[in-house]
Amino acid sequence: MEFPAELKYTKDHEWIKIDGNKATIGITEFAQRELGDIVYIDIPSVGKEVTKEDVFGTVEAVKTVSDLFMPLTGSVDEVNSLLDKQPELVNSDPYGDGWMVKVTLADTSDTVGLLTADEYAALTGV
Repeated sequence: MEFPAELKYTKDHEWIKIDGNKATIGITEFAQRELGDIVYIDIPSVGKEVTKEDVFGTVEAVKTVSDLFMPLTGSVDEVNSLLDKQPELVNSDPYGDGWMVKVTLADTSDTVGLLTADEYAALTGV
């Protein structure tokens, strides 16, 4: 299972790619495997203010629905429109075309406490 070293992770199975005060967020390979085949994703619209640890959307798989937890406080700049018609991209390419949102961080110190790839791998037992 892959956990790219350049990303940060949460205990709730989101990954975060940080670039200055911008972040791209998705769910990990571990999370998408646990969920199974993803059939629908509901994510907030552009411009919405989001708060760290709040639910910012849901992922619906064939057998379950799971909440998405925002790892950082900020505002949504972009939602991955590809997922509207191809939610399965989260299964096939979770760290690439399967990203979910891009946000502008309210405070870059919010990134303190995010997990490294090794810490996340230890958490998942993989």
